[in-house]
Amino acid sequence: MRHRIVVLGAGYTGATAAGRLAKRLRREDVAITVVNAESDFVERVRMHQLAVGQDLKPRPFSEMFAGTGVELRLAKVTGVDVDRKTVAVIDTDGPGELGYDTLVYALGSGWNAQGVPGSAEHAYEIAGRPGAFRLRERLARLDTGQTVVVVGGGLTGLEAATEIAEARPDLDVALVARGGLGDGLSPKGREHLRKVFGRLGITVHEHTAVTGVEAGRVTTSDGRAIPAAVTVWTAGFAVHPIAKATTMEVTGTGQIVVDGTMRSVSHPDVYAIGDAAMAMGPGNKPLRMSCASGTPTAWQAADAIAARLTGGKLPNAPIRYFNQCISLGRKEGLIQYVTADDRAVRAVLTGRLAAVYKELVCKGAAWGVANPTLGLPTRRRRVTREWAAAGSAVNALE
Repeated sequence: MRHRIVVLGAGYTGATAAGRLAKRLRREDVAITVVNAESDFVERVRMHQLAVGQDLKPRPFSEMFAGTGVELRLAKVTGVDVDRKTVAVIDTDGPGELGYDTLVYALGSGWNAQGVPGSAEHAYEIAGRPGAFRLRERLARLDTGQTVVVVGGGLTGLEAATEIAEARPDLDVALVARGGLGDGLSPKGREHLRKVFGRLGITVHEHTAVTGVEAGRVTTSDGRAIPAAVTVWTAGFAVHPIAKATTMEVTGTGQIVVDGTMRSVSHPDVYAIGDAAMAMGPGNKPLRMSCASGTPTAWQAADAIAARLTGGKLPNAPIRYFNQCISLGRKEGLIQYVTADDRAVRAVLTGRLAAVYKELVCKGAAWGVANPTLGLPTRRRRVTREWAAAGSAVNALE
């Protein structure tokens, strides 16, 4: 019987891990199944573009996984039983269950309303495609002069505010940030950010906490009410809740605690990658939720699984950062170079060249999903008898 590898989620990390495993292991020895609710790949880093009316290139999994042996199961994951080694799903035929020998948990994250009153009811989010389309429809109905307030001063908020302001110069766009504009960037980076925001006419409310969201305004901790025909909420992400409901060791926020190979410290047949994992990077600092963190964790997990199944050498490639890439509309960008542990250095790249750089990064990330070994030659290895026997024993009991 083949060793069953089930991958939950087909975002950047899940799809990359599945494709990379298919390149590393013989099809006769493993069955790789990806469970995902959508039939095509979503470029999550482009949701702000989708929200303002831009159309993205379709990337169906039928093409991305063609010839790899990876099977796509179109279904929504509703639960995981890590003790029985099963996954509960629901699809067009109703509830079902999948058994696994190795599980790759890549369900990622969604928007985080932060418990702010009214945010879930009145704010729009761009953490996924449904939210981006909902915002797109609402923005299209706004009249000239109406106000859009983006809550959150992180990279997603910066990109959303500038994208909206550039696409709809007739609107009054504002950004509300709990800290200063561009906190975490270098002085040069912050200076450029202020220039672009000024040129686009974006109002910035710095050091301001939003305490409530209503249909036509947001309220702040200092008692102000900021008009908002549309409120876009980008104040952080929350991990998918399923892991927290299992017996796995997770953090208070629900991230799965993993070792250096992305293997669960409590359940060795489970690997967590991307936003779902509490993984440590350089300086013993947790990796931040981002595509820049997620893709290397997918490589690490896939290579570790393949090594353990084939008796090979475990990967020991440190995960580190190089830069933060920020699009500021279609014509401007900001590339902030950073240390290995993600601290800003003086060097930045700005302007049109930075915008081209960011676009290449986005295209490269999508290309990497379809080319998970980055175009390098690979050799599929045979699963060792010990692992094959273990998988057969589990299958025989079911």
